[in-house]
Amino acid sequence: MNRSTGTDGTQSSTLRDEVPWSDSITGYDRQHRTIYLRILDACVDNASVEEMAELILGIDPALEPIRARKAVRSHIDRANWMVTTGCKQLFAG
Repeated sequence: MNRSTGTDGTQSSTLRDEVPWSDSITGYDRQHRTIYLRILDACVDNASVEEMAELILGIDPALEPIRARKAVRSHIDRANWMVTTGCKQLFAG
């Protein structure tokens, strides 16, 4: 686990480079739902991977380009899962 703090200071010390994957919503998902929303919003705005890595995940893409790409991809994938599948679990009876 790597500690990250974005430039706005909102990131958690529990932010991981690779999102823990599960077929159900996890504690990590609940804790980082704001990160997922920010990632999705940045994608809609056509933000670059470098911008998302630095501003949202707190990873300097110039110093750690591979880590930055992997972390952004992992969070994008999970954010998309939350929107398409995970949200059904939130609203299930």
